[in-house]
Amino acid sequence: MNERIVVVGAALWHEGRMLAARRSAPPELAGRWELPGGKVEEGERPEEALVRELREELGIEAEAVERIPGEWPLGRPGYVLQVWSAKLLRGEPAPLEDHDALRWLGPGELDAVDWLDQDRPAVLEAARRPHP
Repeated sequence: MNERIVVVGAALWHEGRMLAARRSAPPELAGRWELPGGKVEEGERPEEALVRELREELGIEAEAVERIPGEWPLGRPGYVLQVWSAKLLRGEPAPLEDHDALRWLGPGELDAVDWLDQDRPAVLEAARRPHP
């Protein structure tokens, strides 16, 4: 049986800029940048997982706004990335889990970091859409 595991990522916008998070683990991903997020747990909707993961990873309250069209395979069999645009409601993001740096990127700066390969198309698509 092929189990399909959805990982949600947040194109988190605040004041016209998108948040990028630099991985600190695992070693093969460390130092590269991603959209923050994580695995959808059993019985959880993707939007709920996104809000929970942002709370756990960054210590913020956010709202999932719109699913970005597309789905991207991740490095592990059965894992796929779905991305949602999101807006910051409360708090100042801090790298609490699996990250060692955060950076807000304006529209002209999105290629200033070394995004993980699977995040690149989602970042480009999120940047083309209206920001929440």
